[in-house]
Amino acid sequence: MILSPRYDGNDSQLFIKTARLAKSLNIQISASACPIMHHSKRRRTVDVLSAIRNNCTIDALGYASEKNAERRIRGPNELKKIFFSYQDALVNSANIAKSCTFSLDNLQHQYPSEIYAGETSHSKLTRLAYQGLNWRYPQGVPTQIQKRTNHELVLIKKLNYSPYFLNIYDIINFARSKNILCQGRGSAANSIVCYALGITSVNPEVGTMVFERFVSEVRNEPPDIDVDFEHERREEVIQYIYNRFGRNRKGLCATVVQYRKKRALREVGKVMGLSPDTIAILLSQLSGWHKPGSTSDKLKIVGLDPSNRRLLQTLKLVDEIIGFPRHLSQHVGGFVITEDRC
Repeated sequence: MILSPRYDGNDSQLFIKTARLAKSLNIQISASACPIMHHSKRRRTVDVLSAIRNNCTIDALGYASEKNAERRIRGPNELKKIFFSYQDALVNSANIAKSCTFSLDNLQHQYPSEIYAGETSHSKLTRLAYQGLNWRYPQGVPTQIQKRTNHELVLIKKLNYSPYFLNIYDIINFARSKNILCQGRGSAANSIVCYALGITSVNPEVGTMVFERFVSEVRNEPPDIDVDFEHERREEVIQYIYNRFGRNRKGLCATVVQYRKKRALREVGKVMGLSPDTIAILLSQLSGWHKPGSTSDKLKIVGLDPSNRRLLQTLKLVDEIIGFPRHLSQHVGGFVITEDRC
């Protein structure tokens, strides 16, 4: 059970009640300062974001605003003072923090194995690649192309990327069987294997890029094969992937939309009570804000009052929230497909 203050003057009574409840349930308590900002200076930023979330101006935020700036990250000495009579709760929190050893580096993606009738994924990829070469070069596969293909297949096997190539090949085959326009692009065009499988249509011979730009043992990163499908029929491909791999083994990718200058200016300006005309003037001068010169001079040039306190506060808050996450969105056609359950 978490012991956390509300910073309303009644925390001592709250702590006593929480500790008694934990004791009656025979569970331990841990402590948290309940931070929502890293520094007390961020209080105004928190209130602005709350106003945006509640679709109201900062003046109408009322009880939804922060009562004070206490909900911030605390140092060890401050925590000891807040939880003076509950040091065991701090010890428990420290133990919990030490046990949280997860790192994104621990994540390893498992591609669907693509093993059928005893044929390994790499032997299948090799077979399909050479079948594709015979299709691409009906007059005979040039020696140089054979060497490049062997080089690519060795590296793909070493890095265990064969299933990935087969997954893309399978999805593209479905699309073309339904006459859905599709085309691989990007660095995949440097690969003879992608060309042989029909993933890309540009012969890598005509370019000067090397395969290692696409797959590199040094970078230790999976290859990036971008495939464009005609947008009117993209849903058919999505449903095929769901049916092919099952709903427990894949999922659509999410994206975090962040604040940029224009959106930040619109939303912060609105909740700060700036008029639509003032916001429009500021938006029209976005390119000029990067040029040398003081903010005061720039505001004078566009006919705005550089002494307007609310206007200056707005510009400062806009700069603060640029890069903040705004909302969770969905990647258009981006999938995560795994061997095990997602």
